[in-house]
This record gives sequence, C-alpha cells and structure tokens, in this order.
Amino acid sequence: MGQVVSIHSYRGGTGKSNLTANLAWQAACRGRRVAVLDTDVQSPGVHMVLNLDRRRVTHTLSDYLLGRCELSDAIYDLSRDLPDGARGSLFLLPSSMSVDAIVRIASEGYDVGRLNEQLLQLVDALSLDYLLLDTHPGLNRETMLTTAVSDVLLVVIRPDTQDFHGTAVLMQVADRLGVPHVYMIANKVPRSLDAAALRRRIEETFRHEVLGTIPLDEDLAALGSEGLFSVRMPEHAVSRELETIVDALLARVEGSAPT
Repeated sequence: MGQVVSIHSYRGGTGKSNLTANLAWQAACRGRRVAVLDTDVQSPGVHMVLNLDRRRVTHTLSDYLLGRCELSDAIYDLSRDLPDGARGSLFLLPSSMSVDAIVRIASEGYDVGRLNEQLLQLVDALSLDYLLLDTHPGLNRETMLTTAVSDVLLVVIRPDTQDFHGTAVLMQVADRLGVPHVYMIANKVPRSLDAAALRRRIEETFRHEVLGTIPLDEDLAALGSEGLFSVRMPEHAVSRELETIVDALLARVEGSAPT
C-alpha cells in the first residue's frame, strides 16, 4: 500500500516546495513510484522546480477543486526526465497560477473529504509507493484535514524563534490528528551554527526525530527554484544531505530501520 506523505511548515519561506520536489526526484531515482501533489493552491510553485512544461498543462488540481475536470486529468508523467537507469516513476499534479482560480479557492474553500477520497484512489490507480503533498503553510482547515489522512508528516523548520514558537502549535495539532509517523527537517541552517546541536535541540523540544539538517546555501539560493538542485549539483553538500534525508525516510517507512 502506498504512503501519503505531507510536507508542511508553520510559516512560509521554509523551502518546502524545493524540498518536496527534490525528495520526490531522489525517491524516484531509487526505484520508487512517486507522485507530487501541489495542494498549496494559494501559492503554487513546485511545478517550477520540477520543470513542468506549461505548454503541456491542460488541467490542474485547481480545476479539479473547482469541478472543471477529474483529478486524473491533472496528472503529468515526468518519468522521462529521470536519469538513464532510474527504475522509478515520477508524476506531478500541479495547481493553477491563475489569479481567478487562486482567489476563488481561497475565498470559497473546497470539499476536502472528496479530495481525500480521490487521493487514496490516486495512490491505487498509479500503483504509487509515495504520494507527496506540498501543503499550504500554517493551520488552515483544508491542510489539516488532508494531513489527517496522511501516513507520514514531514515538518520543515528553520532555526528561527518564530518558527520554533509556531511549530510548537503545529505539532500539538499534528499529535491530535494522530498521523502515524511524524518527522522533522531543519532547513536553511546557517553554517555558523552547530548542526548536531540544533538537531538535538529540535528533537528535545518537539519529541520527534530530525531526518536531516540542510544548510543555508548561496548556490541553492542562486538557483532560484529554476530546476532541481539535486540534478544541477549532485555532488554538492546540500544534495548529499537531501539524499541522506530521503534514505532515512524510505528506511523508516519501509521498515528497514527503527523509527
């Protein structure tokens, strides 16, 4: 049975979309069937990182939420972009950049129950190992209800006082939702900080395992979401840490390492 993985943060600007796209890519390169669903319908962007050709886009998740198409109409197969020899598959379900669609969904909301049912059907229809949800940050109703049907929650946090306070609230809600597996990722960590000490601090504060600490990096910032960092600079320290994170996630979810 495929796993639904929500990638979430309390505040925007944590690098969540970049992280989601790169983890999906890494997992697909490791032979998994992976789909990414951009549920951040108010500020979508993961399609940019995954280099989806906008000329291919006929329907999006936003169209589905507005009743204009079926969810299956918004699936785009990116497997051909994987490196030679990669045994996995990669799919993307983007959200619309249309101002009208964003405003309407933001003001009216959408039927979360219907979407959740479709997500589980999507996992089966595509024989997915993992469905990654790039969520809208914060504690909005739709995100929390979708997170509630997830098998895994990855919480992204920066070493920032506001992030720590907000994430404390978020984790209380996550615990009440009863998500089976919750892990944390520290992102944009200044190199002047002791990454190991930060990891211990986060784990002691929130009582959940940190799968990795990604440094604040000029090369990553310079890329500006124009593609996958893992592809552009595979030997870079950030790419290596992303590999460590995806390996740890796969190991824990698939049972080859203790949680």
